[in-house]
Amino acid sequence: MRPDRYDSGMPSVHRVAPERPDASVQDEGFLRAVAGGEVRLTREQGLAMLAGVPTHVLGRWADARCRTIHGDAVRTYIIDRNINYTNVCNAKCTFCAFRRDAGDHDAYTLEYEQILEKVGELVAIGGTQILMQGGMNPDLPLDWYLGLLRAIKQRHPKVHVHAFSPPEFVEFVHFFDPPGSTFEEKVRWVMVRLREAGMDSLPGGGGEIFADPVRRKIGLGKCDATSWLTVMYVAHSLGMFTSATMMFGHIEGHADRIHHMDLVRQWQDRALREAGEHGTATPGVRGGGFGHYKAFISWPFQRENTPLGRVRDWGASADELTKRFPGDVVADAFAWGANPEVDYRDLGPDAAEFGRRVRMSGAVDYLRTQAVSRLYLDNVYSIGSSWVTMGPHIGQLGLRYGANDMGSVMMEENVVSSAGTTYCLDEAVLCRLIRESGFTPAQRDNTYDLLRVHAGEEAPDRRVTDWSTHRAKKTHQQAPRQKTRLTVSAKA
Repeated sequence: MRPDRYDSGMPSVHRVAPERPDASVQDEGFLRAVAGGEVRLTREQGLAMLAGVPTHVLGRWADARCRTIHGDAVRTYIIDRNINYTNVCNAKCTFCAFRRDAGDHDAYTLEYEQILEKVGELVAIGGTQILMQGGMNPDLPLDWYLGLLRAIKQRHPKVHVHAFSPPEFVEFVHFFDPPGSTFEEKVRWVMVRLREAGMDSLPGGGGEIFADPVRRKIGLGKCDATSWLTVMYVAHSLGMFTSATMMFGHIEGHADRIHHMDLVRQWQDRALREAGEHGTATPGVRGGGFGHYKAFISWPFQRENTPLGRVRDWGASADELTKRFPGDVVADAFAWGANPEVDYRDLGPDAAEFGRRVRMSGAVDYLRTQAVSRLYLDNVYSIGSSWVTMGPHIGQLGLRYGANDMGSVMMEENVVSSAGTTYCLDEAVLCRLIRESGFTPAQRDNTYDLLRVHAGEEAPDRRVTDWSTHRAKKTHQQAPRQKTRLTVSAKA
């Protein structure tokens, strides 16, 4: 089957659509041009769109943009498994309910054989990829990771290993002290060795929000935006395809969301430009050419069991409703990252509660943000629908708000589920959700090549005769919150 790829048929030189900064985001002709890829949104237009375009209009044009890129027929999913190899972490992110200190009763580091068993269970249900991430555990040496990757590839050579997010690589540099005169050189040294051992690509975890004032508040001990983006650039320069993510709906302002998308778009332009200059990497072939971001996935902050979740909601008192949300005040002063030295304490009384109030995101805000991401990120192929955090039916609705991909069956999940119950769906249910949205479901791989298009009667959902046996179930969780000590192994 012909691969379904954004860069299929792209010119050898990356070309960026022109901007029309004078155009109104309420103008239908302008929106039609954006949906057709003829015009690129400015940051100001992206913010105006997020703030003021009616929800149904955003959905209409995000869907139109998605159809321009992906056509009217097929929407995809992948069968993979999240494996969180350790929850020991030296960062203290206030939004995280997953991380543990090494001495905690429910801290863990998995043995090789435990991880290999998980990969085997994935292969048994037709899975093709593992998404492997962990806490930033200072007790694990580089040889532990190299040995793990070699063991996975030896036993399951066809499984794609999508592993180690940018914050983990930043800590790898700190933990392993690799040679190199710059941060980029040090990252490259580590990444080359992990790739040679069996790592195929990088996931986009740890993106959160790139704006420095927000990141300093919620991501204590975690890398800054430049480091995150530099790690991904190194991966792209080595021919890897990666994803980018955003977690919103906490202390950030609306402009911070657009700023985050804009940085992804800028660095994607760079990767695509250099891909044109040096040759695009061939999927499945190690080395040579340039990779790029294949997907962008965003989701709202989940507050349960997190320190940030204990912060008061904005608007809890009547007088707050007459003021601006502190995150918006700080985001506007931050000016798209141009004023990194701004001290929010100097911005007046409306900013005084910055970081002490959260503005949670519900279904409508989620769909609006996803729709804007599809329209703004004109150089990113795939937008993922986050049914894991929003629930299957909002995730299904996301396919009409710019998303082309429903993600994974989610047989295991430990990070989001630590902040609330998460459910897994089997392949038949995922196919049914896509089909009921008006599309043909198709299983994909990491590079969004189509493996199976389920158009016929042999499709997983069309073989089901009793849907009562296909209800959503709780995901497997590696570290249940209970007063029992798990086996901890820092080294193998």
